[in-house]
Amino acid sequence: MPILLFDGHCNLCNAWVQFIVKRNPAKTIRFASLQSKAGRALLAEHKIAQDYLDSLVLIEEERFSVSSSAALRTLSYLSTWESQLKLLLVLPRPLRDLIYRFVARYRYKWFGRREQCMIPTAELNERFLPD
Repeated sequence: MPILLFDGHCNLCNAWVQFIVKRNPAKTIRFASLQSKAGRALLAEHKIAQDYLDSLVLIEEERFSVSSSAALRTLSYLSTWESQLKLLLVLPRPLRDLIYRFVARYRYKWFGRREQCMIPTAELNERFLPD
């Protein structure tokens, strides 16, 4: 089952999680914030720096994706038309990541920042990894 790690303080990232939850009724994607104990443990397991907060991380069994690849691969699990956006993976990764990094750099300025990580509702709690 894929696990999406996200910046729990970022409003854009939290909106992304809500977007995915609504379009993944099969509940195949699980979540954890990068700042959580579970998130930090997964970063360590995959030898990703513990202070890595610049990107989404999608873990699929033994492999992981970051940045634009993580976002687009996540879309492939959706049951809506947005799943077809995974076809953008054919674009060169440096180009995709350039756009991704631009948005990531300004995400707090444009979308805001939370002081604490998102606290999932009781309904969503089953989709989040326990700490």
